[in-house]
Amino acid sequence: MTHSPEIEFEHDDFEFETIDEELLVDGRCQQVLKHFYLNLQQQGMSAESASELAFSADLYLRDYLIDFGRQNIVRPQPGIVTKFAGSWFITHTLDPEFAMLERHLTAISELYRYLHRQHLISAEELSYLLDEAGQQAFFQQRIESFLNLTGGGFGAWDAECPASF
Repeated sequence: MTHSPEIEFEHDDFEFETIDEELLVDGRCQQVLKHFYLNLQQQGMSAESASELAFSADLYLRDYLIDFGRQNIVRPQPGIVTKFAGSWFITHTLDPEFAMLERHLTAISELYRYLHRQHLISAEELSYLLDEAGQQAFFQQRIESFLNLTGGGFGAWDAECPASF
């Protein structure tokens, strides 16, 4: 039986203010993603499936949480998954499709389960993050309403679930 590699980071290792600190955090995120990918395979997932989930988790961690949100990945705030799935993903994807968002939500859920097993997020945090990721009907409605926007409707659409922190 193979031993799953442990993540040896503290919560403060994902704090950043300067560009140099952000680059260090980005490298740490890459390490987390590599461990996540290996862990998925150790749980019996194929390399291809694990790669797809790690790719989706990478978009969420590095593009959304770090670059856009300037957030600490192991100090999640309530609403963070909702902002991603209900706004950021939709407005930052050329042709947002619910099937693609579902894959991202699966990856986010698996990533947070993994971070919880690594003692980097609490059971309470995991619970509300999984609850948010499970709001699929809301996210599907958000994509449909976005694709049907006309005229000046974006402001009202965005106000319902803004991406900003």
